[in-house]
Amino acid sequence: MYLNKVGFPSSRKLAGVFYGYDTVVLKVFFAAAITAMLGLLFFSLFGWIDLSLVYINPTYLTSAIVGGIIMGAGFIIGGYCPGTSFCGASIGKLDALVFIGGLFIGVLIFDLGYNIWDGMYMAKFLGSPKISQTLGLSDGVFAFLLIIIALTMFWVAEWAEKKFPREEY
Repeated sequence: MYLNKVGFPSSRKLAGVFYGYDTVVLKVFFAAAITAMLGLLFFSLFGWIDLSLVYINPTYLTSAIVGGIIMGAGFIIGGYCPGTSFCGASIGKLDALVFIGGLFIGVLIFDLGYNIWDGMYMAKFLGSPKISQTLGLSDGVFAFLLIIIALTMFWVAEWAEKKFPREEY
């Protein structure tokens, strides 16, 4: 219900992030990521979780870039990302249902054509690096810096909403 209140099912609200007139969705995503990060760090601090056992997807740079371009194009054309399309479908938005249909078609095309592009898909393997390790920082220092970045991003988002206002209709 909360996702509905902040506008996740609205393709116009999602597009507002890219145009700078509505950054609520961006703030919710960033706040959720920070909350999850801090939760894992505190759970680790108290010995409730072993962070070395947390699975990190392996990184294949070429497929990440190509996939990001495809997903970004789909986001721009359809007005949804995969997660938000299901939020929209849950409240009966037909455009979200069409977008979900496109998701399944894309998965089918990927599956049926895997032999064609498996070389690209598996190219430039980087392992499963954590950003903190790549930057040579402890998890705590990285978390602190990311919180500072998030607070700065929230401030910039507020500025952008005032700078690029849009009339609601």
